[in-house]
Amino acid sequence: MSRKLKVLHIAPQNFAGMPMEFVKMQRSEGHTANLITIYENTINFEEDIALGFRLPKGALARKWRRKKLEISTKKKGFRYFTPTNFAENIYFKARDLVQTHKIYKAIKEYKLLEYDIYHYDGGMDFFRDCRFAKELVKRGKKIVICYFGSDLRTRGAFEYLESVSNLNLTVEFDHLDIHKNIYYLFFPFDVYRYRLKNEFNKVLKIVHSPTNRLFKGTDKILKVIENLKEKAEFEFILLENISHEKAIEIKSGCDIAIDQVGGEFGGSGYGRNSLENISMGIPTITEFSPEYLEFLPENPFIHSTIEELEQKLLELIRKPEKLKELSSKGRHWAEKYHSYRSVNKRLEELYIKAGITDEE
Repeated sequence: MSRKLKVLHIAPQNFAGMPMEFVKMQRSEGHTANLITIYENTINFEEDIALGFRLPKGALARKWRRKKLEISTKKKGFRYFTPTNFAENIYFKARDLVQTHKIYKAIKEYKLLEYDIYHYDGGMDFFRDCRFAKELVKRGKKIVICYFGSDLRTRGAFEYLESVSNLNLTVEFDHLDIHKNIYYLFFPFDVYRYRLKNEFNKVLKIVHSPTNRLFKGTDKILKVIENLKEKAEFEFILLENISHEKAIEIKSGCDIAIDQVGGEFGGSGYGRNSLENISMGIPTITEFSPEYLEFLPENPFIHSTIEELEQKLLELIRKPEKLKELSSKGRHWAEKYHSYRSVNKRLEELYIKAGITDEE
């Protein structure tokens, strides 16, 4: 694309670093791109423009989120976000009121109304009434929504944003069944910043690095690992509550990774964690739905249900020569489907198809 664009990404958080990867991808193609996040992230992923609001973290807040998650997962299919009760509605209105001054200050300071395209990464405006998006529409700006996971699956979409969006994207396969007007996009990933491992440990190291134990099936995985210790020699590493940089350092010395197997609340397949693993040449076990397995081209991952996990691990431990082949296959696949150039080419095709840009 010869015309260079100005793109602003708006995200609740730089979750798993994915919104920032979109920014870096577009910058690598010569576009001006920025990311503004509403809430601080706790894993030290890179930030660009950060409002830095804090999410409540107390026991009551955790209980509230867990309850919302349980309620939302019972509601299948596409739905719009609505507060679950009167108290929640009051909370969101009060929060918007408290945060208004800082948000408008950032809009002015960073000239946030001067971009061409606005990506709502996670599908959420600065305000629950979508007043910033309404201003963008008045100014004739182009709006893109990109969903990343539980945003659409458990929270639901914001009706106004959906009504004015020029293009809906997702990086999650199961969203294709939830949303009937959406395109799947392999999420961009800087594969080449990771060194491919050349050798494996004599005593294999198995790593599991969950960000959410329920989603990843961690408690079930730990039970499998305990049983496996009676049958094979290996080292198991559980990575939790450490910086992303430290996690990468530790993972790079491992031989097999377990991503999400037996998880709850929907979702299957792989995300940034798995891509980091296979980019470093670490064979990765994760669970796919039958439909996802059929959809995914040249699948480089080791599919496993929680019932199959022990046997899949035993096979790798007893036949370590398979690891080298899986290592090379995974790295090649990541380069082919997730590289900046590959994903950006597809995104710009979708821009044209949606009438966001008019260049062939």
